[in-house]
Amino acid sequence: MTDTPPRISVAHKGAGARLHAPAAERNADALLDLLRAHAPASGTALEIASGTGQHVTHFATHLPGLTWQPSDITDDRLASIAAWSTDAPKGAILPPLRLDATQAGWSGTHKGFALVLLVNLLHLIPTDAARTLIAEAAQALAPDGRFIVYGPFLRDGKATSDGDARFDAAIRADHPEAGYKNDADMVRWSGESGLDVIARIEMPANNLALVMVRSQETS
Repeated sequence: MTDTPPRISVAHKGAGARLHAPAAERNADALLDLLRAHAPASGTALEIASGTGQHVTHFATHLPGLTWQPSDITDDRLASIAAWSTDAPKGAILPPLRLDATQAGWSGTHKGFALVLLVNLLHLIPTDAARTLIAEAAQALAPDGRFIVYGPFLRDGKATSDGDARFDAAIRADHPEAGYKNDADMVRWSGESGLDVIARIEMPANNLALVMVRSQETS
């Protein structure tokens, strides 16, 4: 998984091994409301690219029916996730998993999840990597499992604001193959991977959430 440049993915050093991302703090409650409405009530939830660990700790504290499996790819983030996890109820968060979800084949080892959650990553990786991630996430779900994706997207090929257009351009300046994905492409890629989009929710700050379920044909 391509690591993101510091000016796009901002996390500051906190106490001990903890990293602190202001953006994660800002959108944690909106994401919690999203999960309360659309996540399964029980089972194991895989969070792809957990980052600092702030989100998974917040969710595990307020959604007691789920057991959370955080993941990331770098030592500092894995250490931060483990540090933040100590604030959650005991047993609510499993030890963080080193997982590059953009690599094909990981669902063969990690599967049976009631929920796979992906927050603010697809716009930072190339299209081919995004499509691989979606396909693997579909296979990692249990029958009727849900895949929830949140982040900035193009709508009908266009940015929703001048600020989003500038952010998209900044990402592409660093990673020409990355950038905002189009909402219609997301629906198509998901369908090709055996996922049905069952909800589309406009979120604060021009973000979009897509809720998908593993279709019966792939169960």
